[in-house]
Amino acid sequence: MKETDSLIKKALKFKESGLTDYEIAEELNVSKETAAWLLTRGKEKKPEGELKVGWRSIGVSPSRIGSISFALSDIILEEVENKEMDLDVVVGIAINGIPFALYVAEELGLDFAVFRPHHEKTGAFCSNYATIANKKVVIVDDVIGSGETLKSAIKAIKAEKGIPVLCVCVLNKRSMNDVGGVSLRSLIRARVL
Repeated sequence: MKETDSLIKKALKFKESGLTDYEIAEELNVSKETAAWLLTRGKEKKPEGELKVGWRSIGVSPSRIGSISFALSDIILEEVENKEMDLDVVVGIAINGIPFALYVAEELGLDFAVFRPHHEKTGAFCSNYATIANKKVVIVDDVIGSGETLKSAIKAIKAEKGIPVLCVCVLNKRSMNDVGGVSLRSLIRARVL
C-alpha cells in the first residue's frame, strides 16, 4: 500500500501542476484508467491487470539507457534480416521513448524523428528532426500497454506518407505481437496471470 500511496501523491501533484489525466498516466507509466483511479485517491474500483513500471534505476544513467538501446538495436537488426527489409528513420515516442530511440538511431546509423502523441487527436512530429515522408520507419517506445499510443503514431506516419515497418519497445505489458498491422517486438514481455 505504501507504493500506492506514493503514486496517489505523485498523481495529485502532477494534477495540481496542470498535467492532464493522460499526461499523468504517461508520467507514471500506468494506464489512463489507473491514473484516473489514483486521482480519486483509490476510492473507485481498482483497474485489474495493471503493472507499475519503475524506470528510475535506468533513467538516471545514460550508460544503462545506451545498453538497453543496444539490445533493442540487436532486435531490430534481427527483424531486418529475417524480413529482408530496409529502414530509414527511427521515431521516438515522446517522452520516454526518445532516449532509447536516439541511441538506436545512432547505433544503426539512421535518421531520428520524434512523435508527440496527443490523447484526443493523432499527435504530431517535431519539426526539428527528420521527416518521414517516403521513408521506412521503426517506432521506439519504452512501454506498450493498450497500444493506443503506437496506433496513433502509425496513423500519423501513414498520414505523412511514411511506411511503418516495425514497432519496438522495452516492455510489452500485453500479449500483442503487432499493433495496427505492424510487427511488434519487445525486450521484455510481462503478463498478468
